[in-house]
Amino acid sequence: MSETKTTTVEVRLPSRMGYEKVAMGTASAMAKLLGFPPERIEDLKTAIAEACINAIEHGNRLNEKLSVGVVFSAGPHELEVKVIDDGKGMKKQPEKPDIDRKMLGEEDPRGMGMFLIQALVDEAEWVAGTDGNSSYVRLVIRLDNDS
Repeated sequence: MSETKTTTVEVRLPSRMGYEKVAMGTASAMAKLLGFPPERIEDLKTAIAEACINAIEHGNRLNEKLSVGVVFSAGPHELEVKVIDDGKGMKKQPEKPDIDRKMLGEEDPRGMGMFLIQALVDEAEWVAGTDGNSSYVRLVIRLDNDS
């Protein structure tokens, strides 16, 4: 019987733009250790950067007294990442962006992060905080994905 072992690494980031790069570097190093191909590592780095920026900007509202937690859990064939902030989470899913309208300047160019994240990873789940608990986004990227 084979044993499935999970390795966990935790990083705490200040709620300051630019520190998402620390999470990107950690994600890259872990994905390399797991044997992910370079293009999947780039997908993961981009998704994590977006999730961290959302946590800093929207969850913690750029409050430098708060931090963003990033928990990496590596299994034999996947990497799960939770990006945790002190916000309450989203009240509702944002509407799907209209890329053409954004390109024409008819729609705010911002607001693509969640859709970009969903396109880059195998699973993305947004969990709202309850009873004073933090909210988080959970991302999963699998080694055997052929995308």
